[in-house]
Amino acid sequence: MNDLILVRHGESLWNKKGLWTGLIDVGLSQKGIEESKKAGENLKDFRIDIAYTSLLKRAKDTLSIIKKTLNIPNIPIIENKALNERDYGELTGKNKWDIEKKFGKEKFLKIRRAWNFPIPFGETLRDVYNRVVPYYKFEILPKLKTGKNVILVAHGNSLRALVKYLENISDEDISKLELATGEIYIYKLDKQGKIVSKQIKTIN
Repeated sequence: MNDLILVRHGESLWNKKGLWTGLIDVGLSQKGIEESKKAGENLKDFRIDIAYTSLLKRAKDTLSIIKKTLNIPNIPIIENKALNERDYGELTGKNKWDIEKKFGKEKFLKIRRAWNFPIPFGETLRDVYNRVVPYYKFEILPKLKTGKNVILVAHGNSLRALVKYLENISDEDISKLELATGEIYIYKLDKQGKIVSKQIKTIN
């Protein structure tokens, strides 16, 4: 059996401010740097053979810190836009809590977490799913089936989309899932790529 390790990036500068970041390429906050180090420490007992990440700095920097913490500088890294965060369209850069006050809690939760709630000029979680899951099936899963241990460092919504697929979570129930910054999901897979067990590691 081998491991698929999913890590949400550490807190970004815009996470800290409560802003919808989406595809804006911001870096990690100091807290995010520390969260990334702790994520690496939480993975010290795991072998990692290959890494995947998005094209965005906050994910790439988190992976870089994890690699340095684990002293694995030479593992191959593959970056792909399919793993990018959700595009928040016209909400990008706006304060989440101001939006909640403006639209009310019910609509706010739909915007943040619902499966197919549209945002003008942006993506739904369903749209994210439709780019993340095919990439997983055709690029990452074959590596897992050859016995590689894979780490994937990405974003709240790209990881939610993948977890929905891996755990067969319903469209309704996916709204209840949130990964904290620096949180780790570790799936142990059999030779066919089926999940045998799951472990969650938090940084707190």
